[in-house]
Amino acid sequence: MSKYPFQEIEPRWQKFWEENKTFKVTENPAVPKDRRCYVLDMFPYPSGAGLHVGHPEGYTATDIYCRFLRMKGYSVLHPMGFDSFGLPAENYAIKTGTPPLSTTEANIKTFTGQIKSLGFSYDWDREVQTHTPEYYRWTQWIFLQLYKKGLAYESDMPINWCSDCKTGLANEEVKEGKCERCGKIVERRGIRQWVLKITDYAEELLTSLDDLDWPESIKAMQRNWIGRSEGANVSFSLAGESAGYGKLEVYTTRPDTLFGATYMVLAPEHPLTEKISTKNQRSAVMEYIRMASRKSDMERTDLAKDKTGVFTGAYAVNPVNGQAIPIWISDYILISYGTGAIMAVPGHDQRDWEFARKFDLPIVEVLQGGNIAKEAFLGDGPHINSDYLNGLGKQEAIDTVIAWLEKEGRGYRTINYKLRDWIFSRQRYWGEPIPLIHCPKDGIVPVPEDELPLVLPEVRKYEPTGTGESPLAAMESWVNCTCPQCGGPAKRETNTMPQWAGSCWYYLRYIDPRNGTEFVDKEKERYWMPVNLYVGGAEHAVLHLLYARFWHHVLYDLKLVSTAEPFSRLINQGMITTFAYMRKDKTLVPTDEVSIDGDRVTETATGEELEQVIAKMSKSLKNVINPNEIIRDYGADSMRMYEMFMGPLEVSMPWQTNGLAGVHRFLNRVWDIASRPLSEDTPPPHLLKLLHKTVKKADLDTDSLNFNTAIAQMMIFINGIYQEENCFRKLWEPFVLILAPYAPHLGEELWRMLGHTDTLAYEPYPQWDEALAADEEKEIVLQVNGKVRSKLTVSPGTSGEDLERLARSDEKIHDWLNGKTVMKVIAVPDKLVNFVVK
Repeated sequence: MSKYPFQEIEPRWQKFWEENKTFKVTENPAVPKDRRCYVLDMFPYPSGAGLHVGHPEGYTATDIYCRFLRMKGYSVLHPMGFDSFGLPAENYAIKTGTPPLSTTEANIKTFTGQIKSLGFSYDWDREVQTHTPEYYRWTQWIFLQLYKKGLAYESDMPINWCSDCKTGLANEEVKEGKCERCGKIVERRGIRQWVLKITDYAEELLTSLDDLDWPESIKAMQRNWIGRSEGANVSFSLAGESAGYGKLEVYTTRPDTLFGATYMVLAPEHPLTEKISTKNQRSAVMEYIRMASRKSDMERTDLAKDKTGVFTGAYAVNPVNGQAIPIWISDYILISYGTGAIMAVPGHDQRDWEFARKFDLPIVEVLQGGNIAKEAFLGDGPHINSDYLNGLGKQEAIDTVIAWLEKEGRGYRTINYKLRDWIFSRQRYWGEPIPLIHCPKDGIVPVPEDELPLVLPEVRKYEPTGTGESPLAAMESWVNCTCPQCGGPAKRETNTMPQWAGSCWYYLRYIDPRNGTEFVDKEKERYWMPVNLYVGGAEHAVLHLLYARFWHHVLYDLKLVSTAEPFSRLINQGMITTFAYMRKDKTLVPTDEVSIDGDRVTETATGEELEQVIAKMSKSLKNVINPNEIIRDYGADSMRMYEMFMGPLEVSMPWQTNGLAGVHRFLNRVWDIASRPLSEDTPPPHLLKLLHKTVKKADLDTDSLNFNTAIAQMMIFINGIYQEENCFRKLWEPFVLILAPYAPHLGEELWRMLGHTDTLAYEPYPQWDEALAADEEKEIVLQVNGKVRSKLTVSPGTSGEDLERLARSDEKIHDWLNGKTVMKVIAVPDKLVNFVVK
């Protein structure tokens, strides 16, 4: 069997596509709207490590789809660029002294080479890089539109602070109380910040989710983050010496439990905390405030932690019964949520119950059904000990008490959101300068739009100060400027934008990347938007996707874009994982410190037996698979097809090189058939039927992004014709066209071998004859350890080898086999496939 010479063929076709700009697209008004398709990948941050084999999975999926659509007659916009501002380049500069610009541009060069080596059909003329002044000029311009609309404001506020990164973090950048970037426990620190009023768009961002074709899990994550709830704002008058400070307002979803409110709790940072503290309690209160400031939000709200608090000495008046109730402070209340104050109903909230028991505060039962001597009753029941609410159910009681509060002027019905405004400042260097000027006379003044971009200057030292000022603050020649309004001396804003700013709108700049007069031409924007398909990782569910939607909604309100939402359809590809080795204490061992003897795996240094598990690829675990090596040994087409054949696109799967070798053998068989004598004769009827079944399956499965089952059918087709001595043109030309989106280098070469002189990129996709594609079908039972787990239908006589391949492509079977060792496969044609696993 002749071997496919991928080392020679792949670079040649990549050069051809680049030199001929094969995938360049223009806005042709003759193409109707329903024949245009904007397919977008989440663009990468160009890290120093380059790509590993997990990165190209989504890129491969969109590339196959785009090549398929072009053959279907669509005009396709498929761009690529780089999200090139961010902390890693700056941290590298701090360690080595290498300017972030140099590091970033070198990394982009490496990434570009790797991406091109996989044969992706991007229109490279539309490439954007968010760190270039030509690009961030318009990021700054959009920020100024938000500022002028009143959506950007300056605030001295307690924020999440990472002491390692020496910068503030948005709430969305904190995971389980730790910095998402470096893993350091996050502190709270009061620092001057620029903040965007994303809360003004909370309701819009929530309701418009319903119309999006997104995974329900992603929509649920955004709904939970926005956190809409209905309830009431209730005013508690301050009593005694504190009466002069007005009222305390709290938000509650259960105003019907007001008769059970026996104390109040403020966040230590609440503006009234110091004011209302009595002389006797002030020192204890101040010490507690200092202690709380050293804790992360995660530590403060941990349900398992011992409850702490201090009495302020002050009292408030419960508006429904006139009783004076004590005001405490506790670190389990956060100033960033609600009003930073709560009414505590210990009879029906476990956290309040534990606090009340510890500090000997009264517990009143107002919902019948529990035993509040032992724990809080969290269910619903008739109201008791609640005056005019007694006997009422939940909703009736809520409506009744809100009506009373509104009548008495002591509260009102309202809607609340967990979503907080977006902390937009970063105290770092490598980001977009914020285009604002601080003038002693005129206050905050925007940089005139005709002076944009405000270019990021070169600095000598990149270390953040840790004091709340970025390295730019030391650049006096840059900081000191003239106020554009009064002409007097002024100073530039020294904070920079977060890494998310450039990615909030990059999909719009792809549409018109070289426009020097506006961020996007309106006609071109109307031509392409919204994005028809957006593919990327689920880890961006809240951060990037929520921020980009917010900016787009603002641009839509300003009549600068034509659609309310940017991304109509979203797909999250699964993660490509790999095998790792775990100790008994659940820690992982780097692969170069592992010894394998048959089925026994041990840690080389200690001899401890290890368990093989599936984990993310990690440089520290030495289990990263480099795509350069895969392409060198197997070719880009083999890698592309293997990643799509591993299983359904949205499912995470472990990388297995033996599976890659199997796909490579398949492509060699394809090459072998193409090397046989070409016959113009009519193929046997059974092979024509097989062809039409394959064309139909490949068409429908590629259109629905079920790439693994399309590949499985192509393998069945090659098995079916492999014994033929000749290569039948009437079979081969259609097959080459359906193979080409998946293995484009090989597809182009086979097309040339068939006598064609131009690229097949825009050749019409083959059609199938339904009469020939139709066939009797057999239902095959799919078993795991003898138990039926799924079923599939196939043509009669499908071989055991093909049945196994189709069974492995089945989503349910894939899940059952994931992480298990297949000991044996029993495939009985026309009946069953049974996987014996352990």
